[in-house]
Amino acid sequence: MVESEAQGRLPGMEPVSIVDIGSNSVRLVIYEGLNRAPTMLFNEKVMCGLGKGLAQTGNMDAQSVERALTALKRFRALATQARSRTMFAIATAAAREAKNGPEFIRQAELILGQKIRVLSGEEEAHFSALGIVSGYFDADGIVGDLGGGSLELVDVRGKGHGTGLTTPLGGLRLSEFSGGSLTKAANHTRKLLRGVDFLREGEGRTFYAVGGTWRALAKLHMELRNYPLHMVQDYRLGLDEAMVFLDEVIRNKEQKEPAYQSVSRSRRALLPYGAVAMREVLAEMKPSRVSFSQQGVREGYLYSLLPDAEKAQDPLLSAARELAVLRARSPEHARELARWTGEMVPAFGIRETVEEGRYRQAACLLADISWRAHPDYRGLQALNLIAHGAFIGITHPGRAFIALANYYRFEGLNDDHETDELSTIATPRLLELAKLLGGLLRVAYVFSASMPGIVRHLRFEAPKIPQSGLDLEFVVPHEYSAFSGERIEGRLQQLSKLTGKKLAFRFE
Repeated sequence: MVESEAQGRLPGMEPVSIVDIGSNSVRLVIYEGLNRAPTMLFNEKVMCGLGKGLAQTGNMDAQSVERALTALKRFRALATQARSRTMFAIATAAAREAKNGPEFIRQAELILGQKIRVLSGEEEAHFSALGIVSGYFDADGIVGDLGGGSLELVDVRGKGHGTGLTTPLGGLRLSEFSGGSLTKAANHTRKLLRGVDFLREGEGRTFYAVGGTWRALAKLHMELRNYPLHMVQDYRLGLDEAMVFLDEVIRNKEQKEPAYQSVSRSRRALLPYGAVAMREVLAEMKPSRVSFSQQGVREGYLYSLLPDAEKAQDPLLSAARELAVLRARSPEHARELARWTGEMVPAFGIRETVEEGRYRQAACLLADISWRAHPDYRGLQALNLIAHGAFIGITHPGRAFIALANYYRFEGLNDDHETDELSTIATPRLLELAKLLGGLLRVAYVFSASMPGIVRHLRFEAPKIPQSGLDLEFVVPHEYSAFSGERIEGRLQQLSKLTGKKLAFRFE
């Protein structure tokens, strides 16, 4: 492999591609490499509809097969052009169930020059579950993966999951079975789901919605409520809000609202059937919330190939460390800050949760990725890069926290119009923590010239003289006293005003 001169790619990584032959779409995704939080280099899908008419004829539609094979020819060429020497190929319900499935797979393998793994229903549920495990921090709930031909369901807890099962409730199949009657589709879905005993074990937990039609529902909901962050991954709805929304989609056959334009034309026709399937799952399961996932079978399959040590890594922190290597002036300084702030935050009376600690570390690792921008725009660029980055293992409020902390680190500790939208997503607690972290970073970066080796020797602690009237002293070893000055004093007083604590230097 000839190394590119590009420095925006991780060294030593070789692109990996995966072809996913589904009942509705055929997709190629090329990743930068096989790692814990893979970055997408290229992504293309073709809506082939292989499962169209399958329930009636027992075969995949001939035109759909031809379209899929044509797409696969392009996919192989694209993978070669992207310098991907490793390709994985999987196929799901349509290829698994059709009488002409084996012949289609034979032709597809000749085109790709690659063995295709036709997943059983249980395997499809397994990899869907791993997609959630790979994309969430400590997942807990039921995963539902809605494809064109089937709906896979599986219980997930942490890194483990139960035995999944497949049901013939894919969006395309449900549409054809019902003959356009959403009432018939709902009754059929309800009847089949009554036999899924473990769904009731999901009561009060999370329902993880996987699959293109359900992702389209998430995008539609974002448009309807004018949500400021268009990120499907871990977009959440409470149960009541989800049920009201799904009923609206089912009733709204005309789809005339402008918000429907946010969904591709090929997906719109299946939205009501996707809504029916989800509504019936939620009615049976009674979860506390729905979380829409960008991660699914493809990501789960790639995750399954990782060594155990990499599987155990935190995907958010892994991605943040990599981005620090690619864009920070000093990744070592970023890692130093992640440790130092964890030691300093308790001095200000804050006891972090595990999740808050993860977000703080990620914010520190990403705190210098916008340094090449003009000084007047570094805060805004950091805000945009982080808010809109392809991170996993993070909630939307957590994403807002990390972006806002780094905006405050550059722009000061007061809100302005640039923070308005993200501030509506972050919780009051996370907004408070974002400003505290931003204040700490403002002190640390000015003191250290954005380079490692000094910050770890600094600390905030209770004053040596209790009657001094101070709440905390910023303790600096004498060998670093030359770094003191008006600017760092100003930053310290900003932090004092923010926290309501009287702060002062102490050299020793």
